Amino acid sequence: MSDVSTKLPQYVQLNRISLWKRFRKAHGITYVVLTIVGIIWVFPFFWMVLGSLKTQREIMAVPPTLLPQNPTLANFVQWFTQLHFGNYFSNSFIVAFFTMLGNLIFCSMVGYALAKIDFAGKNILFLLVMITLMVPSVATFIPLFVIISNLHMLNTYFALILPFLTQPIGVFLMRQFMQGIPDALLEAGRIDGASELRIFFQIVLPQCKPPLATLAVLTFLSSWNNFLWPLVAAQSNTMYTLPVALSLYSTGQNATNYSVLLAGAVLVVTPILLLFIFLQKYFIQGVTMSGIK
Repeated sequence: MSDVSTKLPQYVQLNRISLWKRFRKAHGITYVVLTIVGIIWVFPFFWMVLGSLKTQREIMAVPPTLLPQNPTLANFVQWFTQLHFGNYFSNSFIVAFFTMLGNLIFCSMVGYALAKIDFAGKNILFLLVMITLMVPSVATFIPLFVIISNLHMLNTYFALILPFLTQPIGVFLMRQFMQGIPDALLEAGRIDGASELRIFFQIVLPQCKPPLATLAVLTFLSSWNNFLWPLVAAQSNTMYTLPVALSLYSTGQNATNYSVLLAGAVLVVTPILLLFIFLQKYFIQGVTMSGIK
């Protein structure tokens, strides 16, 4: 009996050591750390959704509560009735959609030219594209505003879309991916008498679904969340986009109406999440296959 009692603690200790070794071998520490980081990252979004269902009094209560005591959709109703959410949503969608569409077409064309067509000054042109990536957007804000103003495009969709139709990151993304397309496919098309446009649209683009999906998500996201330029270029309520409306109409007479603000934030974030969920497979492929780190 004494032998069993002395061996039992040793067995338990050895069993704990073996479990710890198996835990480390299975990368358990990595999964625990990633889980904690994921919870910290998701918690603000979770709190935002719950806060959108609260009243202003609940949000300002001390101590704060996580779950709403009396969930209400009044904040969302206010956006759709009093704050004209439909108008702002349509403006944001039109601007983001056509900005995304322009980047998909023009960035892929420029990327194809830089990757597969030999012409004088191609490397210099690509270098200039890369240099523009290092120029902060604020540095071009005033010249861009002067140009749009002189063209009499302020307070129009053209003012919100044209400056962002082609972005350097999109050109870089498409060029990096198209360099991996075999030249034999393009030569076969040329031998069959296909023009460069036909080769581009019927041979090259069908193979570029991953980078196109990545570019679509990036440009739609940046255009959807763009605040400073629409705030200046859109000079009337009828042309405001969602971020601008969210900042202007979330304040009450004396203080910020946080419940309405959180409800508007949920409405702004939801289309982006749906777009990413729909295109996440191609988005991950595009990032890993195009050389973006």
